[in-house]
Amino acid sequence: MLESLSAALADISLLQLALIAGMALVASVVGGVAGYGTGALLPLVLVPIVGPEPVVPILSLSALFTNTSRMAVFRRLVDLRRALIVLVAAVPTCALGAWGYSKLSGKGALIVIGGMLIATVPLRRLMKRRGLALSDGALAAACFAWGPLAGGTVGAGILLLSLLMSAGLEGAAVVATDAAVSIGIGLVKFATFGLAGVVTAQVVAVALLIGGVALPGAFVAKALVERLPVHLHTALLDVIVIGGGAVMIVNAFVR
Repeated sequence: MLESLSAALADISLLQLALIAGMALVASVVGGVAGYGTGALLPLVLVPIVGPEPVVPILSLSALFTNTSRMAVFRRLVDLRRALIVLVAAVPTCALGAWGYSKLSGKGALIVIGGMLIATVPLRRLMKRRGLALSDGALAAACFAWGPLAGGTVGAGILLLSLLMSAGLEGAAVVATDAAVSIGIGLVKFATFGLAGVVTAQVVAVALLIGGVALPGAFVAKALVERLPVHLHTALLDVIVIGGGAVMIVNAFVR
């Protein structure tokens, strides 16, 4: 098995592997502090190296590692009731979104990923500004609509954080519950991609690299969570996300 995984990485240079590993560690720390960032930052490195099509399958598998470590660190703060509400509502539409993504061309994948990254910034800010308060039923309805985005794009976790906060969660409880939900969503997406035949040896190898490197990031994030001014990191990340999404969309029309 190790030989097949090594062969799958043969087309990727050591420098490119180092870039993926470095971004994975940074994204893991950022995600552990603010609750999101992994799905927004990693495509900026993955798309130029492996192409747009494998990005969502790669992140679906690697997320199982990153979110498991994050949930382990913040396990006492997970809101199991709200996590179950989100999963029951979102899983069916998430599977549909993942299946739809598997049918996209390279150009279509670039446009979807880039557009979603750009859209998450104003949508998250709008929800926060309006102070939306969601009941359990409203949370379920919102997550049913969120499911296709979670299944077929990257960066949709930003919206889930806003939904959880609107449902009454605060601070590290948001990060912990988001991680628990993301494990379930990741399993559904990976299973769907597997059935669709888009999970290759390279997808598994890159995902394992990201997951392995990102594991320590959750523990670094725990040490930073009470010290780092999250609003500064959030503003910087928003700029990176919008810029990266715009570059992907431009590349879709010039490639």
